[in-house]
Amino acid sequence: MDIPKRRLGRTDQQVSIIGMGGFHIGHPDTPDADAIELIHSAIDRGITFLDNCWDYNSGLSEIRMGRALCTDGYRDRVFLMTKLDGRTKASFDEQLEQSLARLLTDRIDLVQFHEVIRPDDADRIFAEGGAIEAALAAQKAGKVRFIGFTGHKTPTYHLHTIETARKYGFTFDTVQMPVNVFDAHYDSFAERVIPVARELDMGILAMKTFGDRNLLEAGVVDPIDMLHYGLDQPVSVVITGIDKPDILDQAVKAATTYEPLSDAKRAAILAASAPLARDGKLERYKTSRFFDGTVQNPQWLG
Repeated sequence: MDIPKRRLGRTDQQVSIIGMGGFHIGHPDTPDADAIELIHSAIDRGITFLDNCWDYNSGLSEIRMGRALCTDGYRDRVFLMTKLDGRTKASFDEQLEQSLARLLTDRIDLVQFHEVIRPDDADRIFAEGGAIEAALAAQKAGKVRFIGFTGHKTPTYHLHTIETARKYGFTFDTVQMPVNVFDAHYDSFAERVIPVARELDMGILAMKTFGDRNLLEAGVVDPIDMLHYGLDQPVSVVITGIDKPDILDQAVKAATTYEPLSDAKRAAILAASAPLARDGKLERYKTSRFFDGTVQNPQWLG
């Protein structure tokens, strides 16, 4: 069975409902050849949305993805996204050129401002000389097709970023956020951000299904059910980390077996996760600095 596709919001692009996360394929313990073979296998099995980031594994994630895409026409079979940390025009430009070189392409389908996790991130991006100037210039030059942003800290920062953009007459094409069975109970992105994004017809990208295994290892919801819950939300893509063939099998199975959840099934999933989710401690990306790469490396912001 083919992996279904959904419309990516106002981009009007059709993309696979499961996306391949870029971080895990760049893990240094995985041989280059294995990672490239895994990317090829994912595309051959119908995954068309590929996620990446300038800072993942010091660039190794982008390098491997670039090598995978430059052979046998794979580049033209996918919708390629990467994320940049730079908040200034100069730092964004520098990182974009590095990403293009690593990915071995002259165009990136979607570039997103990475880690909007501080109250002033949006203001820095839209300030005079800020990264939005570079992003729009790159889009005009054909290096970038669409522009979005991502973050994992709190819906408040997402909503501020969307509103800041609107003040400048700009609407993001996409927005990426945690959407999972734990998010539903604590400072929920799905509850607060998705309705606003839908009003603006933004493509909604779900991440952190398993919280880098932290939520999965809680053992309260089956992994396929966790993926199905994400797919049941009004999102375009659920991006999930894939680092081994069996994890790819799991992602493909979730995509090809998904059917809208019944009210009873959804209630059972949420009831199972609720006792461990209400204080947000297992969602460390919200309640700790563990996932905050740009906090640990402020120089990435420029």
